[in-house]
Amino acid sequence: MVRTSLLTLGALLLTVTIAGAQTRTSAPFTGAKVNGGTVTSMMKDGKTVLTLSDDFKVPDTPDPHWQVIDSKGNVFLLQRLPVKNLGGLAKDRINMSITLPSYVKDVAKVQIYCAWAEAVLGEAPFSGKQLTNSTR
Repeated sequence: MVRTSLLTLGALLLTVTIAGAQTRTSAPFTGAKVNGGTVTSMMKDGKTVLTLSDDFKVPDTPDPHWQVIDSKGNVFLLQRLPVKNLGGLAKDRINMSITLPSYVKDVAKVQIYCAWAEAVLGEAPFSGKQLTNSTR
């Protein structure tokens, strides 16, 4: 019975360790319009999900988007941060999380990019490259 309990505890610790290894947090955003907040990367259902921290402030600019840069310098412009409700029945919402598409191989940094002004508003680097499910 003691042996079974120890094996169960060991398996639980291994699971927590593996889950912790797949969750990473960036340095804080710095830039012209975005200063503060971080991005957390985690695996969910075999896909990489990026999530902005609760203290992240959406910049007051015309067209802010998620943008990621991989370890080779490739830039991927992704979803718009604010999503307008076209029906007018509910409030606008913010894309605080994004699931990375499979063609993004890794993430070195996350940027908030204004597509209208074609300018980087702020960026948050990860230490080392951030692996995604497509590099396994």
